[in-house]
Amino acid sequence: MGFKVFLAAMIVGFVAAAQISSASTVPAFLWSPGFSSNELKESVNYQIMSPKDLANSVLSQGGWSDLLCSERKNERTVDLAIVFVGRELHSSDVAGNKHVDPSLLNLLKASFTRSNFSMAFPYVATSEEETMENLLVSSFKEVCGHSLGVSNVAFSESCSLEGGDFKKLADLHSIHDHLVSRMEQRTKGETDLVVVCHGGFQSLKELDQQSPESEILNEVMSSVEQSGAKYAALYVSDPFKSIHYPGYKELERFLAEDTTKNASASAQVCDEVCKLKSSLLEGVLVAIVLLLILVSGLCCMMGIDTPTRFEAPQDN
Repeated sequence: MGFKVFLAAMIVGFVAAAQISSASTVPAFLWSPGFSSNELKESVNYQIMSPKDLANSVLSQGGWSDLLCSERKNERTVDLAIVFVGRELHSSDVAGNKHVDPSLLNLLKASFTRSNFSMAFPYVATSEEETMENLLVSSFKEVCGHSLGVSNVAFSESCSLEGGDFKKLADLHSIHDHLVSRMEQRTKGETDLVVVCHGGFQSLKELDQQSPESEILNEVMSSVEQSGAKYAALYVSDPFKSIHYPGYKELERFLAEDTTKNASASAQVCDEVCKLKSSLLEGVLVAIVLLLILVSGLCCMMGIDTPTRFEAPQDN
């Protein structure tokens, strides 16, 4: 019920802000099952913000400054802060798009309904120069004094992060093993940061072999819950960095819409019976036109007052 109100509020916001935003934006979602901040259970920020503004909001309004900054080390109640960077969603997709994977939206919905605290940022502007994950982590460092006060930072190899001696996780199995091992080694009051990025493929062949984003996100969150860690999660989309062909996602949607139109057109192709009926109809229409011409000609001839015989000329 809470998510329905939340989704309805987001749709209203989409309509209101559609006239303001002409640039492409992406959504971001923040939630935590066992962590609460500022007494707000659900909130939506409709401002169009940059990735840096998103990081500042996550730290301040989302309470992540207590988790990532070293000066708040003794106040931490969460073991893990996880950032998942997706590649599929645009801002308009949250309001409903038949070409978007419904499993992904349902998974995000379930995460919100189970959480004690959640925030949504429908309009986050993307950068053409840097990846979303790199902008977020660098902004976290900047706000926390150029150093993250976390005991361990790890990211998947599909992410593009600059600088820092971070541990790389090759696949889902590595992520699961890392979460379990950190749960055993972590001391009380420490918080880890894990950044997972969907995609990272270099070619269309790798794209075809890539698992759906909903499946990857579900596996990651299942691993987090199985580890028993108290966590706070941030999902943000960055579809413009998915592959080295910037227009692929737009091309994919265009082809999907064109395929749908072609399928509808194919379903309306005229068969043999249809062709026979159309030929008969054409013949009937031609006969009606010729009949009208014949009747019109006869009427014109009858209307002409022509004498039946002429008088012979008289001699003078």
